Amino acid sequence: MNQSFSPRDLGTHAADDLFTPVDPAAFNAVSPPIFQTSLFTYDSYEAMEDVFAGRARNFIYSRGDNPTVREFELLVARLEGAEDGRAFSSGTAAITSTILSLVEAGDRVVAVRHLYNDVYRLLVKLLDRLGVTVDFVDPADHDEVRKALPGAKLLYLENPSSFVFELQDIVALAAMAKEAGVTTVIDNSWATPLFQKPIQHGVDIVIHAASKYLGGHSDTVAGVVVGTKEAIARINSTSYPYVGAKLSPFEAWLLLRGMRTLRVRLKEHERSGLLLADRLKQHPDIARVRHPAFQDHPGRATLSGYAGLFAFDLTPDIDVARFVNALREIRLGVSWGGPETLVVPAKVALQIPDRITTFIRFGVSEQTIRFAVGLEEPELLWSDLQQALHAARR
Repeated sequence: MNQSFSPRDLGTHAADDLFTPVDPAAFNAVSPPIFQTSLFTYDSYEAMEDVFAGRARNFIYSRGDNPTVREFELLVARLEGAEDGRAFSSGTAAITSTILSLVEAGDRVVAVRHLYNDVYRLLVKLLDRLGVTVDFVDPADHDEVRKALPGAKLLYLENPSSFVFELQDIVALAAMAKEAGVTTVIDNSWATPLFQKPIQHGVDIVIHAASKYLGGHSDTVAGVVVGTKEAIARINSTSYPYVGAKLSPFEAWLLLRGMRTLRVRLKEHERSGLLLADRLKQHPDIARVRHPAFQDHPGRATLSGYAGLFAFDLTPDIDVARFVNALREIRLGVSWGGPETLVVPAKVALQIPDRITTFIRFGVSEQTIRFAVGLEEPELLWSDLQQALHAARR
């Protein structure tokens, strides 16, 4: 756990120089209020004109700003050491709006390989139609990255990367990008602001799929992007109002509720994840464990802890379908970050009909299993893994 982190940072008392949300402490409430409203009214024509003319800031319509949503945005921004934030109805919406705010026809993007598959499809399908080209690079090959950066508009990072959990030296990569005049964007969903603060290491913009650890209860889908006031203002003026992917007040309230337990939840995810990863590493039916803790890489230096999400490769003697079907306590399902433990076999993702996937382009073994360790008793999960491995031997 980051030693500079204080549990008080997860309180819901964000200061805001743009708006003045109702302070729940004024009523001795321990939870933030939900402003479940679509619009906000004004006492006079003059007051409304001041807001529309930009002379004053106030809430207008919840597709734009809402006090509960604003509280969540500012909380994440504060935890990341950013100046401002903008929340969205999904992590992909946050990523899409951020990228669209930075590029236009004729621009070029540099992105790491093995990034989240829907972001990969966004880059190679939608951006191609908009006249934006993309170069994918091996983040461990700094010469390759350095050669790709000149003339690019942005560098897109994940640390670690999706599904195969390759680490990246974000300090070095951010420095290269800055030297080339390229904006850096990183998906920090895996580490959360508690285990990695990319802005402190030179990254410009940080994105979270808040559906994961920030929410923590598998009951909401959301995203958030944080950065400088200028970066968020650019998103607000170029993409956010027109994409329409706003976060609802109720879901923002669920996220605020979830983040109050983020510190203790992450400790349990980390403890169980490391225990199970170490045991899997020693099991004869496991060919490889893909966990950042086991990688001797400079990318570990920016991590102050480890999430409960990693992957392992089954040996050829283990049948993937039989292994998954034999699991009794561990469930088969996408996403991660909630209380339940989940697996996703790469073999399933390789069946995507259009075959536009990082799994095929950059190579992921059919024997790879993504493992999201939840909050159950780890010995129960270990027993389940053992019996499933035994049942799946060919």
